[in-house]
Amino acid sequence: MKEISRVVRSKEKARQTYDGISRWYDLFAASEKKFADLGLEMLNLKSGEIALEIGCGTGHALVALALAAYPATVYGIDISEKMRAIAEKRLLRAGLADAVRLETGDATSLSYADEYFDAIFISFTLELFDTPEIPILLKECQRVLKPTGRLGVVALEKEDSLAVRIYEWFHAKMPALVDCRPIYPVDSLTSTGFKIQEKKILKMWGLPVSIVIGLK
Repeated sequence: MKEISRVVRSKEKARQTYDGISRWYDLFAASEKKFADLGLEMLNLKSGEIALEIGCGTGHALVALALAAYPATVYGIDISEKMRAIAEKRLLRAGLADAVRLETGDATSLSYADEYFDAIFISFTLELFDTPEIPILLKECQRVLKPTGRLGVVALEKEDSLAVRIYEWFHAKMPALVDCRPIYPVDSLTSTGFKIQEKKILKMWGLPVSIVIGLK
């Protein structure tokens, strides 16, 4: 696989960071929403399908997934307990508390049964995992997806551009603050057995954002 930067902060440091910024996270992540929304549109979850969001954060996508999947149950996992608590409140306000099951944990070791989900959604999260962990996480996705399941990924895409080089410089100098980095989403998915159904690339503050749908 092509070379990408490493993520050097520990999982515990990541948990502490996201717990600490949970109250303000929606402000920081506001620019990501339109890309996540497009990813959800491309994932095209249907009524009755069972879905999982990895890195569900404060629950914006969970609301959309739960509404689309009704009456099926939607699941969400995030490393931050405080982010999960905010997601629970958001779902309660939306009247969807009983439609979603949330878990705090590390997605490289999912607790769900084999071939359980119709769809998985990962938005601005895959690039938070260290390089050796990305295939582990994606193989877990393969395991828990049904034979006809699909995976939607929204992620920063690595390219040879000034914007990406500047961003990676900040990632190297301030890994606790800028804890994600651009990756190669298509290569990551295909190397773990996914077949690419659709891909779009857009720009966010000059950085390429890849939206990919992979089939098991």
